[in-house]
Amino acid sequence: MPEDGRERTLDERDLAPSWHEQLELWLARATAAGLAEPTAMVLATADTNAVPSARTVLLKELSAGGLAFYTNLASHKGRDIAANPSAALVFPWFAIGHQVIAVGAVQPVDSETADAYFSSRSYGSRISAHASRQSAVIRDRALLEAAHAELCERYPPSAEVPRPEDWGGFRVVPTSVEFWQGRADRLHDRLRYRLDADGDWLVERLSP
Repeated sequence: MPEDGRERTLDERDLAPSWHEQLELWLARATAAGLAEPTAMVLATADTNAVPSARTVLLKELSAGGLAFYTNLASHKGRDIAANPSAALVFPWFAIGHQVIAVGAVQPVDSETADAYFSSRSYGSRISAHASRQSAVIRDRALLEAAHAELCERYPPSAEVPRPEDWGGFRVVPTSVEFWQGRADRLHDRLRYRLDADGDWLVERLSP
């Protein structure tokens, strides 16, 4: 079992120089602890009527430029982002006493990058990306399985499977990233990197 991390402290002096370097450190810690799906992050979006929705996606790229994930662009989250390109991400690493919350604007990943990532996916995942009209209501599972079987015939394992036109990536470009360290008696440590109006990153301590 991984340690729960509640005996750790999070001090301003111990932070990495940037939010993405700090997130890389904590992601490495979550991975080393053997957590299931350490790159899983909850993505929260809202439509033009401010109706929220949330789901779990996988982090596929982390850099100073943001956090990238891939999806069907016509899915519920894709439609939300098209209408309201802002999002929040949460890494819930509670088994080691960590949580990270990133909030910011959402930008599309360019076509060349999406093509490269799609081609790196397993054959089955590429076929499924074509078979599923993500978030759409379907009559039954048989319809999905029939589409999958037809696509396997059209694109055998030896063939190139093209990226669907409605499949791509998004990058959340944070304006704030909070690092939460669980502590005993609910006196948690919360340190936030925040981008100010001048384009500088500040570090702030939040009350638990």
